[in-house]
Amino acid sequence: MNTREVELSGHIIDSLMLPRTLDIIMDMGGDFKIIEFKIGKRKTDISKARILVSAHKRDLLNEILDELSEIGASIAEIKDAKLKESEKDRVVPSEFYSTTNHTTHIRYQGEWLLVEDIEMDCMIVVDTHNQKAYCRPIGRIKKGEMVVVGREGIRVTPPERPRGKKGVFEFMGSDVSSEKPIMSIINKIATEIKEIKEKGGKIAIVGGPAIVHTGSAPIMSKMIREGYIDVIFAGNALATHDIENALLGTSLGICVKSGEAVARGHRHHINAINEINKAGSIKKAVEKGVLKEGIMYECVKNDIPFVLAGSIRDDGPLPDVITDVIEAQDAMRKYAQEVDMVIMIATMLHSIATGNILPSQVKSICVDINPATVTKLADRGSAQVVSIVTDVGAFLPILYNQLNADK
Repeated sequence: MNTREVELSGHIIDSLMLPRTLDIIMDMGGDFKIIEFKIGKRKTDISKARILVSAHKRDLLNEILDELSEIGASIAEIKDAKLKESEKDRVVPSEFYSTTNHTTHIRYQGEWLLVEDIEMDCMIVVDTHNQKAYCRPIGRIKKGEMVVVGREGIRVTPPERPRGKKGVFEFMGSDVSSEKPIMSIINKIATEIKEIKEKGGKIAIVGGPAIVHTGSAPIMSKMIREGYIDVIFAGNALATHDIENALLGTSLGICVKSGEAVARGHRHHINAINEINKAGSIKKAVEKGVLKEGIMYECVKNDIPFVLAGSIRDDGPLPDVITDVIEAQDAMRKYAQEVDMVIMIATMLHSIATGNILPSQVKSICVDINPATVTKLADRGSAQVVSIVTDVGAFLPILYNQLNADK
């Protein structure tokens, strides 16, 4: 039998880390023996476990260890992480370590280094001169960079279930369901938002065009104006239909107030793009008095940054849309590491893209009428996301009212 000892530390019972560890070992065909188990007696105490993992084949043992590392188990034997040099741009050694979105440290020259800018499905690059470690997507790897390989000297710390206060963000505590008590959840989200803002934290919105279609653009505009939103991630559609609504009162040719189709309304979103193209940009359209209201108007007026990432189906697109997807990812990454909460609203494409670049400690909410959106987020590793299956037209007004309930 091939064996390795792993360690678990933290609130490993409350966060279900211990039973998940044992399930993974058994489900993958391995075996285990618990060598040591210390249970914390008070809420502030942590628990520790040492487990001997075994498997008939070395390759199977390594696969089990890889799975365990993703939930926070670490190999007990302390060794430095192994590094190998990249042989060319955008190429990594075949034994590369693939990151999770959890807080990660690597051991280098006897010291534990925090991996900066952590996100899932990336590599760890070590600056050996300055003794710093960075998370880097494969497309940004440069020839000669030292990349972490194997599984030695890597420590992953996933978020844990909070103890005491019953908040909305309980790690792994959110099932996908349309039968949740929506009012109670939204009230707790509003409380979290106010606490974050009181501490000087930042909140991002990832938005789809349904925000405009459902008549909720004025609500989001107020949230920007009143300082609840610090950055917006979206695509061409949200911005285009918001501007169409501001200029012509329609969204995809449908009157937002009456819900009725407007004659020749199918050309309105092209008209909106055309007007912004004439001005040169969204900001210039605001400065010239062409754009006088709406989400994008409030972003410009309140100096709120936005990243509009394009897709192959875009009309136009608007001049502010980033059509190079790698460039768009990098623009989003710059803000993703700075925010304390992300609210993803009615956009599968941009929600999943944002989930992929978020550290797991960022509080995240996904609101969509389609359960598949929040399910895909969880399936791709964004386990920290609180899911709300409901219509955005109902969610945003309730959230805004709860934010202002005490005023």
